[in-house]
Amino acid sequence: MRVLVIGSGGREHALLNAMQGNELFVAPGNAGMANVAEVHAVDVNDPAAIVALARELAADLVVIGPEIPLVAGAADALREAGIDVFGPSQAAAALEGSKAFAKEVMAAAGVRTASATRVEAAAEIEAALDEYGPRYVVKDDGLAGGKGVVVTEDRREAAAHAEAVIAAGNPVLFESFLEGPEVSLFCLVDGEMVVPLQPAQDHKRAYDGDEGPNTGGMGAYTPLPWLPEGGVQVLVDDIARPVAREMVNRGVPYQGLLYIGAAWGPEGPAVVEFNARFGDPETQAVLALLESPLAEVLQAVAQGRLADYIAQSGELKWRDGYAATVVLAAEGYPQAAKTGGAITGPVDDPATVLHAGTGTQGGQLVATGGRVLNAIGRGATLEEAVADAYKVIEKIGLPGSFYRKDIARPAIEGAISL
Repeated sequence: MRVLVIGSGGREHALLNAMQGNELFVAPGNAGMANVAEVHAVDVNDPAAIVALARELAADLVVIGPEIPLVAGAADALREAGIDVFGPSQAAAALEGSKAFAKEVMAAAGVRTASATRVEAAAEIEAALDEYGPRYVVKDDGLAGGKGVVVTEDRREAAAHAEAVIAAGNPVLFESFLEGPEVSLFCLVDGEMVVPLQPAQDHKRAYDGDEGPNTGGMGAYTPLPWLPEGGVQVLVDDIARPVAREMVNRGVPYQGLLYIGAAWGPEGPAVVEFNARFGDPETQAVLALLESPLAEVLQAVAQGRLADYIAQSGELKWRDGYAATVVLAAEGYPQAAKTGGAITGPVDDPATVLHAGTGTQGGQLVATGGRVLNAIGRGATLEEAVADAYKVIEKIGLPGSFYRKDIARPAIEGAISL
C-alpha cells in the first residue's frame, strides 16, 4: 500500500514507524523521517496542495496527523477527489476546533464534562472568574497546539490568559475543575462503530512534579496499571459511543481517530477535551505496543468498513508489557524555544528515537522546534519501560535542552488510585 502521512512531528514519525512494510511518504516531514519514508514538501494549511501531492504520489491512503489540516477541511477535499483518507471531516473535526461545539455535543449525548461559560469580551472576564474560582480552568476556544489551557489558583494568571486569548481573536472558555487522574484514550470511530486502542497518560507540565507551564506533552506511558478493570469499556460506553451516535444523528458522522482526554473522579470519568486526531506524545507510546497492521486498520476506517475488518481479523492485537516515551525539549520551551542547536548521539533508530522538531543545517542535525525528540522505552513492567526510555535519552546531546525525570513515577510508586 502507498501511504502518505501529513505532518512533521513525533506523532507522524510514530505512525510511519508502525506502518513499515508499506510504501511510505510524508509531507512536510522532518530530518529523522527519511529512514522510513520518502519526504515531500507541502503546505498543511492548503487542502488543495495536499490533494495534488496525494495524486502525484498515487497514494492509496492519506493519514492526516495534525489538527490544522483537519479543521481546514483537508479530509473533505481528499474524499471529494476519490482518495481514501484517515481523518474526520471539517464539520466533525469541530469537536476539537471548537470546545463550545464539543460541549454542545456532549450535552446532547448525555456525556459528563465540566460546566463551562463562553466569554467573547474582555469586560466579561471578571464575572466568569467570580463564578469559576478558586481553581481556574481557562481554555482557548480554538486550536492552540495543546498549549491553550491554563489551570491555576492565581486569579491574575487566569485573567491574563483569558485576555490574551480574546486579544488574539478567539473566545475563551471558563470551566469547572475536574478532579481525578487523567486518562487518554484513542478510539477508531467509523460512524457508530468504535474500537479503542490502549489507554495512556500524558504529562503536560514542563517540569518535574507537574510544575511549570502547560506544554504539548513531555512524556507518556501505556497501559495504565491503576485503571480499574473494565475502565476502557466504561470510557467507550459512557463517552465514545454516545458522542459517535450524536454525530451521526447530526448528519456529521465521525470517521477517524477520536482522542478522549478524561479525568476519572469519584463519580467516574468526565471529559476534559476531545482531539480529532492521534494525540502527541501518547501516540509514540501506544503504537510502540501495537501488533496489528496499522495501515490496514486505518484504511478500513477510511473506507467505512471498520466493523467488517474487526469481524474478519478480530480485536486489535498488542504486545505484552508497557511502553513509555520521554520528550527532549529545546531550551526555553514552551515560551520561547531556542532552535538551531546541534543534536548529537544515537538518534537514527525509529524503534528507540522518534523525531519531532529536527532539521539539518550544514550537514548537522539541529533542533527546529520546542519538542525535539522522543525517546521510546519498552519493558515487562512499567518501571522497566521508563528506565529503558531514560537510557536512550541520556545518550542524546543538545545544548540547553531538558526533559522531565519523573515520567510515570506516580504510577510506578502506586500514588495514583481510584
